[in-house]
Amino acid sequence: MLVLMRSDAAPEEIEAVIKHIRERGFEPVRLPGADRTAIGVLGTNPAATLRDMVMNLPGVQDAVPVSKPFKLVGREWKAEPTVVEIGHLRLGDGKSFVIAAGPCAVESEEQIMSSAAAVKAAGAHILRGGAYKPRTSPYAFRGMADEGLRLLAQAGKANGMPVVTEVMNVSDVEAVASHADMLQIGARNMQNFALLEEVGRTRKPILLKRGMSATLEEWLLSAEYVLNQGNPNVVLCERGIRTFETYTRNTFDLSAVPAVKELSHLPIMVDPSHGTGRWSLIPSMAMAGLAAGADALMIEVHPSPADAYSDGAQSLRPDRFATMVEGLRSLAVALGRTL
Repeated sequence: MLVLMRSDAAPEEIEAVIKHIRERGFEPVRLPGADRTAIGVLGTNPAATLRDMVMNLPGVQDAVPVSKPFKLVGREWKAEPTVVEIGHLRLGDGKSFVIAAGPCAVESEEQIMSSAAAVKAAGAHILRGGAYKPRTSPYAFRGMADEGLRLLAQAGKANGMPVVTEVMNVSDVEAVASHADMLQIGARNMQNFALLEEVGRTRKPILLKRGMSATLEEWLLSAEYVLNQGNPNVVLCERGIRTFETYTRNTFDLSAVPAVKELSHLPIMVDPSHGTGRWSLIPSMAMAGLAAGADALMIEVHPSPADAYSDGAQSLRPDRFATMVEGLRSLAVALGRTL
């Protein structure tokens, strides 16, 4: 339920509504707007009697049901887009297009430092790299852990770039947050609700990847877990979903970009590296993501993809990445946006 206050409602009238909602076992959420204040009601199926009660309180204009199961992330609660700030970068302002790039995994100091310098020179804004890697096989390279975090942070600082990296366990959140500017929740952990709540207790920006078989509603409800803990700084990431197609690693669901924009106020990033699994397809899908209205892009770049410990087939060489960025820059101008 969403309680709409009159534009001339006094502060004490707003507080009285909040008090009445809380006394009846629901959680009120103040939603200040440009013209008026709204109060969201969190809880299981607010009864019709609650609506009747608040409608009789001074200062209340209306109380309307919220039809979507997700509340805090939905457009019904917050019509204007959320802008997530990472340093000087703004994701979701409708004008900027932010690029995160770097290797799938941190493999060595030389590798991450050269990767960071290359993507920075080409025009990337955020450095990505995995220190903890969720792998299908327990025998595959699973990252350098704490040492990887340290090297990633070092490379980011040396090149003046904020860093994003994945956190996989509740016990690692504090350590990862101490090194990274943005915490990534990977596709396999999209519905790890304990982890979502833990990162929600931080105030770090969260990058929430779509699960490989998740519907849009399931994805947005996962974001709801983070916002429900008080962290509004969530960026969604479309990285492809699993279908019957085998030529590509996943099916890159570009329709998710405008669909999410209709349903939610949160920014959205696209990841054509995981979405396709083939480096040759990445530039065109990156262009398509920008044209579809995405706020940001994530690309895997490795100085020598043939020697990469993971995801070499979907990693761009630095020169190919630089060429792609130039194409994106031209397209952005045509769309009235900037990189």
